[in-house]
Amino acid sequence: MDFGLVLQTDPPGSRTVGLMRRAERNGFNYGWTFDSAVLWQEPYVIHSRVLEHTERLIVGPMVTNPGTRSWEVTASTFATLNEMYGNRTVCGIGRGDSAMRVAGRKPNTLARLSEAMSVIRDLAEGREAVIDGTSLRLPWVKDGKLPVWMGAYGPKALAMAGREADGFILQLADPYLTESMVKAVRVAAAQAGRDPDEVTICVAAPAYVGDDIQHAREQCRWFGGMVGNHVADLVERYGAESDMVPTALTDYIKARKGYDYAHHGRAGNPDTAFVPDEVVDRFCLLGPAEAHVEKLRVLRELGVDQFAVYAMHDATEATIDAYGRDVIPALAD
Repeated sequence: MDFGLVLQTDPPGSRTVGLMRRAERNGFNYGWTFDSAVLWQEPYVIHSRVLEHTERLIVGPMVTNPGTRSWEVTASTFATLNEMYGNRTVCGIGRGDSAMRVAGRKPNTLARLSEAMSVIRDLAEGREAVIDGTSLRLPWVKDGKLPVWMGAYGPKALAMAGREADGFILQLADPYLTESMVKAVRVAAAQAGRDPDEVTICVAAPAYVGDDIQHAREQCRWFGGMVGNHVADLVERYGAESDMVPTALTDYIKARKGYDYAHHGRAGNPDTAFVPDEVVDRFCLLGPAEAHVEKLRVLRELGVDQFAVYAMHDATEATIDAYGRDVIPALAD
């Protein structure tokens, strides 16, 4: 099982670089950041510094979207980083939540996301692509490689990830939901004539190593609110009682009243009081290192290839070190 570290790009940018270096020293193979231009610093500037100051870490956004940047600019950015540092990037992408809504826009449609994934991958790998009726190619790209991993929850998005993406990002670590969603992605891949095992499965969720479970819950409760934004979209689209979306995912947002992106992804977010302890425990990894190892083994058996640690809490360094010392070696087999 691979491991990644996920961070917001809060200033100073040098701290993000330092934490990514710490992660690499502790056996992490991937470094991910949020991509929301209004709320945080520009990630790709920081990615270039992370790549310069690490040796093998693969970096990318978790996740970008097709609406806040033109697709040729996104492709050129990845291709430039790859030319400089040797194909060490991955494009995590989704419909867009905070980046779009903070700017007063709606998340992108799946049709637009589908087209963007194909265009960005083709351009970044040196092939021709069509944008708004114009054929484009980046003539300077040589031997470029850009895996595109798609974030998804709903049935149509899961099917699209299986058909079209190189990887699937699931932002929660609940084994029951992971099993059903991974199955949906793999079925769609097989129906599209693909080898389902070629779709990399990445589960991303907060991890907090320590014995004080209630404190860990309070530090990670924000995650249920972040996931709740996507779940609310699904309920609006399919209905609260729809068979299309499991109630295990939707039930907890019934008490959700609103959401202020000023607190997005942050411990102590006041808009996440509706998230019960049960959901925090299901969606996140909490407790001593042994509990993390046990849950990760379950996820690995369900087909998860990478666990990406959201480390936005008051024990970022301690959690990175605990994973390097006690968790990653236990999953190395």
